[in-house]
Amino acid sequence: MIDSQEMEAVVEAILFASPDPTPRRKILEVFGERSKKAAEDAIDRVLERYRASPGRGVVAEEVAGGVRLVTRPEFHGYLRKMFEVTGRNRLSMAALETLAIIAYRQPVSGPEIQELRTVVSSGVLKNLLEKRLIRIAGRKQVVGKPFVYATTREFLMHFGLVDLSELPPLEQFEEVFGLMAAAEDEVTSRPSAAARDATLDDDDKVEEAADEGESE
Repeated sequence: MIDSQEMEAVVEAILFASPDPTPRRKILEVFGERSKKAAEDAIDRVLERYRASPGRGVVAEEVAGGVRLVTRPEFHGYLRKMFEVTGRNRLSMAALETLAIIAYRQPVSGPEIQELRTVVSSGVLKNLLEKRLIRIAGRKQVVGKPFVYATTREFLMHFGLVDLSELPPLEQFEEVFGLMAAAEDEVTSRPSAAARDATLDDDDKVEEAADEGESE
């Protein structure tokens, strides 16, 4: 019979080795039905240990229906320098705007997104699909039967949400989004805008070019 300390170590190892949030039931299956209660307690203790230790570089959290170990948010700047990240995972304003529409109105069709954004969003939708932040959830039963889109588990992971019920109120999101848009406008209005473009990934450049062309 495995003791509680070793069980916690196993849970910690599982979380460390898993690239995605691991559902509790999957962790419990490792220990078997007879040890289910002890395993549940071990998971809770591991979560508590990492939550209550400000001196650690990683934290444990429950997100997207599972448990995972992640780096502390305040250290992301150091990690970007370590891995020389140049914005590959950053979402453009066009992508954030489209993603917000889908998150709050899902399932929503491409034409409906286009109507709300006032520009064609096919390039942005393709990018979000490739990043697995959205998925095709079927077709709308209207003329033309356009695809409808919804968010994915990866969307929850990306924004640290347990489920869609944790989305902030739309009014709060709009306030935050407005601040982000203002910051983006300030950056693009500077003479060094060319330097900003050099940090965008290829997807972001394509999105911006597409949006500019579509709005002409």
